[in-house]
Amino acid sequence: MASVAVNLQTERYVYRFGGGVSDGGNGDKNLLGGKGANLDGMAGIGLPVPPGFTISTAMCTRYYDEGGAFPDSLRDEVASGLRHIEQVTGKRFGDAADPLLVSVRSGARTSMPGMMDTVLNLGLNDQTVAGLAAVSGDARFAWDSYRRFIQMYADVVLELDHGAFEDALEIAKEDRGVSLDTDLTADDLRELVTTYKGLVEEQWHKPFPQDVHDQLWGAIGAVFGSWQSDRAKVYRRLHDIPGSWGTAVNVQAMVFGNMGDTSATGVAFTRDPSTGERAYYGEFLINAQGEDVVAGIRTPQYLTKAARERAGAKAASMEEALPETYAELARVFDLLETHYRDMQAIDFTVQQGKLWMLQTRAGKRTAKAALKIAVDMANEGLITQDEAVGRVDPAALDQLLHPTLDPNAPREVIAKGLPASPGAASGRVVFDADTAEKRAAAGDAVILVRVETSPEDIHGMHAAKGILTARGGMTSHAAVVARGMGRPCVSGVGSLTIDAKAKLFRVSGKEVREGDIVTIDGATGEVMLGEVATVQPALAGDFGVLMGWADDVRRLKVRANAETPLDCRTARRFGAEGIGLCRTEHMFFDASRISAVRQMILAEDEKGRRAALDKLLPEQRSDFAEIFEIMAGLPVTIRLLDPPLHEFLPHEEAEYAEVAEASGVSVETLKRRAAELHEFNPMLGHRGCRLGITYPEIYAMQARAIFEAAVDIAIKTGEAPIPEVMVPLVATRRELEIIKALVDAEAKAVFAEKGKTLDYLVGTMIELPRAALRAGEIAEVGEFFSFGTNDLTQTALGVSRDDAARFLGAYVEQGIYPKDPFVSLDTEGVGELIQIAAERGRATRTNIKLGICGEHGGDPASIAFCEAAGLNYVSASPNRVPIARLAAAQAAMRK
Repeated sequence: MASVAVNLQTERYVYRFGGGVSDGGNGDKNLLGGKGANLDGMAGIGLPVPPGFTISTAMCTRYYDEGGAFPDSLRDEVASGLRHIEQVTGKRFGDAADPLLVSVRSGARTSMPGMMDTVLNLGLNDQTVAGLAAVSGDARFAWDSYRRFIQMYADVVLELDHGAFEDALEIAKEDRGVSLDTDLTADDLRELVTTYKGLVEEQWHKPFPQDVHDQLWGAIGAVFGSWQSDRAKVYRRLHDIPGSWGTAVNVQAMVFGNMGDTSATGVAFTRDPSTGERAYYGEFLINAQGEDVVAGIRTPQYLTKAARERAGAKAASMEEALPETYAELARVFDLLETHYRDMQAIDFTVQQGKLWMLQTRAGKRTAKAALKIAVDMANEGLITQDEAVGRVDPAALDQLLHPTLDPNAPREVIAKGLPASPGAASGRVVFDADTAEKRAAAGDAVILVRVETSPEDIHGMHAAKGILTARGGMTSHAAVVARGMGRPCVSGVGSLTIDAKAKLFRVSGKEVREGDIVTIDGATGEVMLGEVATVQPALAGDFGVLMGWADDVRRLKVRANAETPLDCRTARRFGAEGIGLCRTEHMFFDASRISAVRQMILAEDEKGRRAALDKLLPEQRSDFAEIFEIMAGLPVTIRLLDPPLHEFLPHEEAEYAEVAEASGVSVETLKRRAAELHEFNPMLGHRGCRLGITYPEIYAMQARAIFEAAVDIAIKTGEAPIPEVMVPLVATRRELEIIKALVDAEAKAVFAEKGKTLDYLVGTMIELPRAALRAGEIAEVGEFFSFGTNDLTQTALGVSRDDAARFLGAYVEQGIYPKDPFVSLDTEGVGELIQIAAERGRATRTNIKLGICGEHGGDPASIAFCEAAGLNYVSASPNRVPIARLAAAQAAMRK
């Protein structure tokens, strides 16, 4: 035990940077977090970075393991880190004459904008504020910094009511008859500090902490603590970030953007994060601190003159107001993009004309921008084509595969703001995140309308189809998070007056209430009343180029789950290489044929069933012919009837009477037959191949329809389709043997009648654990396996996907499953069954074709598993085919 304690004591947790010092870490984001690694990297290439130190992510893990306590060794390391900052800056922490102030920021491995906590201006107290005023020669700046520090510390560390401090600030401005914080004088701010300290004592029951070291350790603990905040947990769940990673803490010398008209703060991107255009993009505020820009409290100014002119804004851009500093910043942009070989998002501060770099990281971007940036950088020679394929998140492509506003559709524009995140969305107006989440869960499309969003709104932003804010710029919290989520966002609609209590907003003389429908266009900044018509996306240009590069490297084929002509055309347009699942039961529900289906089910004998099936045969043949023609030359996997028969029967009294009349039977007879078919657990009952065993005439009709359609299309087009007849819910070799004999007999008969043969396969869907385990003997009969991962997950886990939503969230939250197993494949349990079946199937039939056709076929993580398992193809919904193509390419490159 003693040796373990020594090892813990001697483990290093603090790494210094800046001032010519770098303690290593080699840019390791796992150790230093993204922010710490990049601060060290920027300092290493000679950029102006305020000195500081990083407390590693390993300390975060230990902090939670030890109940929120810090080891003594860390206190010694932090003291050494402070001495480093003091030596570089020439200031001392807590010195009443010339105080060192620091910022304390989080820094996870991957960017989590706004989700964790920050404290600025730390080190101010009633003595050091006077020293700061004297040494800076600006009392207003000193007291502004002190009031900001108290407000932020009270919120982040002491967890007091943030609103009370905001109210006090608004009252102070009203009392002085001013509208901006910057209009308050030094005396006004001194009085506000007194008010703030009173609020702290009133709510915390202790005076505001004056010891600067107590302040520092409180802030470090708060930043580590924010890793487990509700908003951080939601963000991690939405972006698949493991809770075990933890965050680093960065302590850095403060530089000040609020020291007058030659000082400023800003957020910038080396390329446009909305479009990907190679143009500097960003915003800044003169005489401000960084939180003012991202919080959306003040509407910032544009970075470049061109952007200002495009927007028709009057306030000077940074390029015009601070031309020399802007020129230096532009040089830094180019240096950072070349160094990191990716589009960078940058935080900077200008202190009395001197530029300081506070952060750089790979910038959050829309899918459209990600595509353009990746393709452009490959064409520029900055990265390879394979790297370009790896740079685009497959799931983000979903943003591009949905409709956009029809430019010719009528629209009533009622307001215009900033185009903060592209895309269009229509939905019912809601004014808070909880309502957005609740109404979205009930099936409503909603638009979240806020004065400005905060990190606490993350769950509502995710639930909403789009986000609209009255304040904030294009680098505000709302804009950055919306772009990362792929949600359209219009921000900074200054004409919008929101009455959250009355649940309405007013604009252009109109009143819009909660529940009313509006449309927003995040590409133009327009806000419209009502719903505006949409058009389908065009998948050309950069999209087509990147997909071509992806197709060059992927091994897995990509098919689509489709049974309607529209879905088949969509799938083919998106690059599907066949149909992996055509569900025939959906065709039976068509209004023109449900009557015949019900007659078949209600028939008392085979003769009655065949009479009804004779009516259905031409309908089925027509269905298959249309699909075969669209998918000419490609494999089409058709699943024979799967669901239990009771699903086709009526449920309402009026329907019973209608069906009884059409069928020529009494309502009583109909109800008796329905009662006979009733099952307590129909998903494990008389369905799938069990229908084919007991009612072989059903499968015989479907097989005949398949082969007649296939031969007709082969003759008509000269390009033979490749039917793959899939038998569902097989558990034993004998079941498949019986059904295959039936299918082969129908094929032989049709080929003889038509005088033409064609190739086809008969296989099965592996969706039961027994089938996976007995795959070797089933492969003696089956020529292909398609893993129905929806049902295989249900039967392997003993969990109903229709009912599991009420508890699976808690299971994921507590780490029982890393993700919802119906969204992303349970690779340990269900995955092992798939691997067993694949191995045993190949041992029997070396050329057996293997694929998956559950919803997991469009999930990138599940596709990576399929690549590793050596399957031949995945099948996804038509709109997710491009996602699957890109994910398959990335999986192949990783392998």
